[in-house]
Amino acid sequence: MSKSVLIIGINYHPEDSAIGLYTTQKAEYLVSKGFDVTVITGFPYYPQWEIRQDYKTKKYLIKENINGVKVYRSKQYVPKDPTFIKRIIHLISFTFGNFINLFKVNRPDIIISIIPFTTSALLGWLLKIRYRSKFWIHIQDFEFDAAIDSGLLKGKKEVIIKLLQQIEKYVFKKADVISTISHGMINKLKGKTKTKTYYLTNWIDVEKFTDIKIEKHRYLKSETFKILYSGNIGAKQDWNFFLKVLKGLEKLTNVEVIVVGEGAEKEFLLRELKCFNFVKHFNLVAYNELPSLLSSADLHILFQKNDVIDTVMPSKILGMMASAKPSIVTGNQMSEVAKIFDDSNGGFYFDGKSINPIIKQIEILKEDKTLCSKLGLNAKTYIEENFSKDKILNEFVNEL
Repeated sequence: MSKSVLIIGINYHPEDSAIGLYTTQKAEYLVSKGFDVTVITGFPYYPQWEIRQDYKTKKYLIKENINGVKVYRSKQYVPKDPTFIKRIIHLISFTFGNFINLFKVNRPDIIISIIPFTTSALLGWLLKIRYRSKFWIHIQDFEFDAAIDSGLLKGKKEVIIKLLQQIEKYVFKKADVISTISHGMINKLKGKTKTKTYYLTNWIDVEKFTDIKIEKHRYLKSETFKILYSGNIGAKQDWNFFLKVLKGLEKLTNVEVIVVGEGAEKEFLLRELKCFNFVKHFNLVAYNELPSLLSSADLHILFQKNDVIDTVMPSKILGMMASAKPSIVTGNQMSEVAKIFDDSNGGFYFDGKSINPIIKQIEILKEDKTLCSKLGLNAKTYIEENFSKDKILNEFVNEL
């Protein structure tokens, strides 16, 4: 068995949400199985889009040892207002700094590049040439497809994206294996490359949600019917639809909506929420608080843009369902998330136009605790059977 693994990706510990969480858990799991693991990454900044306070004064290039993982970092540019052009500069600064770090690592048996960014794969390919290592690309997000589907690109921006897509196509050819996180994304990947593919879904540590001592989280201690959104406040969610649903909820009594999150759309959303007195906002909680937070809700919501189909697979879905509480999710009816809700019977999936049906469903759930419990149990059982951390990562190690 190959024992030396190098992982390249912008997000890593102490980021404890989204891609940073999964990359960290993956690296530390490999260490627990006897692998020598090195990570090349950026400075922690997500989802606040600001380098963490305890890293701001550190040098441009640093080396750390975190839970048995050797970590090389380059301080990337992080824009406070991440417009398209600023995101490109953000990408370039990460890529340039970590090109330097390529010369500091020992020869790996396997290189794993995490997308986004696609340039992480470019860096991985350069190391493959140098050391003749095996090269694995793991796609958490088709970053360019998602940008197009979300309507972020107009005019001259398309020229830049087409160039980046050509880079994407080129590096895909150079990999030995490419993995991604949903079957829909696997199908999309097969349309982009003939390289061998592998289904490596995100996972959740379900044991953290089975502790009978989980107490109500401080954000959700009221006796009202509590509706929770927890996660990134970004462009992939349909915040205008969310605001329309809030307008429809104004007629209901004893309902509270809690938004826990940060991200590029946060300031816009906070301005719009000022006119709703039954809505509260809090910044993201630490990872170890997540089971308490999610389990304290009565209902979870996630409103995705209707034209995004399987370019992303929201990892927050796993936590929502593992909490044994029902969810209401919107998005394209052809997406894999829609199939998960159909198979699990753990909540409700609507298209992005169904405001009145959603309000009606919330009314029903508010009055029927037995239905909420049944749906929540269905959701949790489905996650335990299909997305548990040990099951997914054991299979991954065998594939390595």
